[in-house]
Amino acid sequence: MTRDVRELAWRRHQRHEFLQPSPDLAGLVARYWVVEWRYDRPYRQLILPYPNVHLTFHDGVAPPEVHGVSSGHVFKDIDGEGRVFGVAFHPGVFRPFLGAPVQSITDRSVPATTVFDRVPDQADVLGVEDMLRRNLPEPEPKARQAADIVNLIIADPLMTRVDALADEVGTSVRQLQRLFAEHVGVGPKWVIRRYRLHEVTQRMEAGGRIDWAALAADLGYADQPHFVRDFTTMFGETPTRYAERYEPLTAERSEGAARHP
Repeated sequence: MTRDVRELAWRRHQRHEFLQPSPDLAGLVARYWVVEWRYDRPYRQLILPYPNVHLTFHDGVAPPEVHGVSSGHVFKDIDGEGRVFGVAFHPGVFRPFLGAPVQSITDRSVPATTVFDRVPDQADVLGVEDMLRRNLPEPEPKARQAADIVNLIIADPLMTRVDALADEVGTSVRQLQRLFAEHVGVGPKWVIRRYRLHEVTQRMEAGGRIDWAALAADLGYADQPHFVRDFTTMFGETPTRYAERYEPLTAERSEGAARHP
């Protein structure tokens, strides 16, 4: 299958910027992000899932929205010029804002005005932080617990099984599943799988030959076909196909290093 050449050279068409929250909001907001694009014909953008709830502002083109966790990859068709300002919340912390199980908005978007008071149509960091402070909910210990468990998953590359995670945090698998449904929006197995597969893409980016069978075993898979199936479901392409995305990145870096010794 032939790739859209713009897919492998997306930096020519898109600009991404990431900003850190103020210290008093750092426990809730993972980061602010800005994406700007310019295309002269429609482009099909692959968007990969993470267990973050997002709040987005489209500069008046569309109303601000809260996006629940997406349980799988999605494609979005974009064209012309555009800009989106977004807020990525830490996994596990959004339920106090929402006032309902986070699973209730998984794979869904809802108007931001149903969650937050006095939402601006256009946003920057200062305006969004003022809005968040006005809407700060009372802390929920269970939300903090869920966030801490997700952080444990992120930090420990050897964490590959839900039963091992439950033992580590001193709870049962069933209680862990209920906690994640309420506060994260997807199950602990999904979160473990997502972050272990993220490590696969890091290896792709580093370059070099990958032993796929050994990697599947390292990630806790019974065999390579199960690993390939999960990767394809999450990323929309097989691992070897997805690895092609990093080849031009390596070339661009080498070219940049030659230009700027």
